[in-house]
Amino acid sequence: MSRREQLVVPRAEVTPAPDFESYYGRPILKQPTWKSPDVPIYLFSGGLAGASAVLAEFATATGRTSLARTARIGAAAGALVGVGCLVHDLGRPARFLRMLRVIKPTSPLSVGTWILSPFSALSTAAAVSQLTGIAPALGRAASLGAAVLGPAMTSYTGVLLADTAVPVWHDAHRELPVVFAASACSAAGGLGLVGAAVRDNAPAARLGALGATVELAVGAVMERRLGMIGERYRAGRARGWMRAARVLSVAGIAGALAGRRNRAVSAVSGLALLAGSLATRFGVFEAGKASAADPRDVVVPQRARLAARQSQSVTA
Repeated sequence: MSRREQLVVPRAEVTPAPDFESYYGRPILKQPTWKSPDVPIYLFSGGLAGASAVLAEFATATGRTSLARTARIGAAAGALVGVGCLVHDLGRPARFLRMLRVIKPTSPLSVGTWILSPFSALSTAAAVSQLTGIAPALGRAASLGAAVLGPAMTSYTGVLLADTAVPVWHDAHRELPVVFAASACSAAGGLGLVGAAVRDNAPAARLGALGATVELAVGAVMERRLGMIGERYRAGRARGWMRAARVLSVAGIAGALAGRRNRAVSAVSGLALLAGSLATRFGVFEAGKASAADPRDVVVPQRARLAARQSQSVTA
């Protein structure tokens, strides 16, 4: 570099300084325009719906009628709430309908829209048939169709966030879909504990406890692997949400395993699992907003990766 040339943008340090700025203190990334609480609730309700649809079929196959009824209603309600939140976030229903004009396999948003739309129709038809007794054969077929789409419903929102440029989401592409899928199972199990009879709630208790355990374990691995960026989950608004998620999930696990035979304890533990799953979505959402606003999350890891590649090329 010539001596007469001067840097317009300060260099990023590998160890970020408290006063680090870039582009005159302005964020490098555009802030997500998604609204809160619309999007966090959408992330939560879609996962709950997908896991509930699968749980409903398991409950039907094993003769647990009250659990099957609760899970089918939960799948339909979760799907409809998710669609409502998505449409409200988009601003106009027509925008949601426009996304159905074409399917792009390379776009998680496009694929997700095509998963959510048929799932909502199938789960709603299954729930209506369950509640009214009308067309039970068609209702059963719709319930099976919703269960087939259920696993994709639990995880596609994690893939959608990881496909963005927001560092704390993008760099967590390995773990985030697993965290969301496990959290969805936790929520579905919690709903089953709240709504099913004690004689039928054993699968819900196991699913809720297992989902919450995997969510906590993989979430801890994700935060540790992200290094500096992982601090976003332990600072600001995200910190409170993630702490609440951990406390509620642990309480829900304990209640599901130890007290499911008590109606009051099973209901309280189910509510704790549901609230913990919802808090996780809010925590992830807030961490993403904070990460997009800070240029260090973009520049510092890039510099570190560049230095690592240069070091490898020198030693090779």
